[in-house]
Amino acid sequence: MTTAQTRQDLDVQPTPLALLLLGREADPKSERGVECPGDLPSPSDPDLVERARAAKEKLGDKVFILGHHYQRDEVIEFADVTGDSFKLARDAAAKPEAEYIVFCGVHFMAESADILTTDDQKVVLPDLAAGCSMADMATAEQVAECWDVLTEAGIAQQVVPVSYMNSSADIKAFTGKHGGTICTSSNAKKALEWAFEQGEKVLFLPDQHLGRNTAVRDMGMSLDDCVVYNPHKPNGGLTAEELRAAKMILWRGHCSVHGRFSLDSVNDVRERIPGVNVLVHPECKHEVVAAADYVGSTEYIIKALEAAPAGSKWAIGTELNLVKRLANRFAPEGKEVVFLDRTVCFCSTMNRIDLPHLVWALESLAEGNLVNQIQVDKETESFAKLALERMLALP
Repeated sequence: MTTAQTRQDLDVQPTPLALLLLGREADPKSERGVECPGDLPSPSDPDLVERARAAKEKLGDKVFILGHHYQRDEVIEFADVTGDSFKLARDAAAKPEAEYIVFCGVHFMAESADILTTDDQKVVLPDLAAGCSMADMATAEQVAECWDVLTEAGIAQQVVPVSYMNSSADIKAFTGKHGGTICTSSNAKKALEWAFEQGEKVLFLPDQHLGRNTAVRDMGMSLDDCVVYNPHKPNGGLTAEELRAAKMILWRGHCSVHGRFSLDSVNDVRERIPGVNVLVHPECKHEVVAAADYVGSTEYIIKALEAAPAGSKWAIGTELNLVKRLANRFAPEGKEVVFLDRTVCFCSTMNRIDLPHLVWALESLAEGNLVNQIQVDKETESFAKLALERMLALP
């Protein structure tokens, strides 16, 4: 019996996600992408650096290149500015004379840039497959269903959504439409304080760890105040009573990079490097954050190392490209910087933006061909911008 006959007999149909991962379907609402029109330069092309430089020079002020901290060094070399996702989106908005914004990051970041820039500017993502697993963990349909569950439990009117910047435009729009705000890893506490002034409960999307760490570590709540809503279980895997008792309803999402760090990682590095300072991102698990010496956003991590005394030792729990760059930068100052875990852990989707993709995008633009444009529809943009503006208005 063939596989197709077996499937027909059992009346089993492949899910849209399964077909998507097999490359047999497309989903324009998804962070994922599998196509890159045109011919990419070979990674072994010895002229890649010169080609990128020449294309950028030809474009001149028409192009503005943004490089996220987690990008490869070969890409960062050509960035006009570097930073975290929200800083870069704001940098793009502050450059209205640039016709093309080339965002070397991931899909949700390019969406945010499109939301904040003018209609005349075109945001380009060099590889459409540069998505974010965390952002993919909350779809508009799932979140709408969650809101129905909260409504049935009789608490929706008490709930204020707070969505992490690392979310799709659809989720940001949902947040804006339901009276909520966006947050970054730097201002999550302020965002939650604002939200609890508006309502009694918070639905935190899509990273459970940032929500839990902020609520418990920074705001004095208990772990019992938090419940985790699992979109793959009926009613999120929670009873109406559990939802009514909770202050923080955390979406079951996480960062595939920061979620890999463990308490064993912390204990191991302390044994290997006496006197080491452990500094981790708040997207790490709660037990890792609790065991660390310092916790903060990407920008916080950089500033902490800048201020650190010579001879100090640091184990950093964040993406490896950034840690390697910081280790090289501060070695001449006598600061030892190591990766928190023994296992190498790059952000696989962020690393899809490589020099061949950047060269292809820049050369295409230089030839007058607009490629890989990221566009957010007007309705989604209006509600997403509303949520972003609420964040910008935070004290």
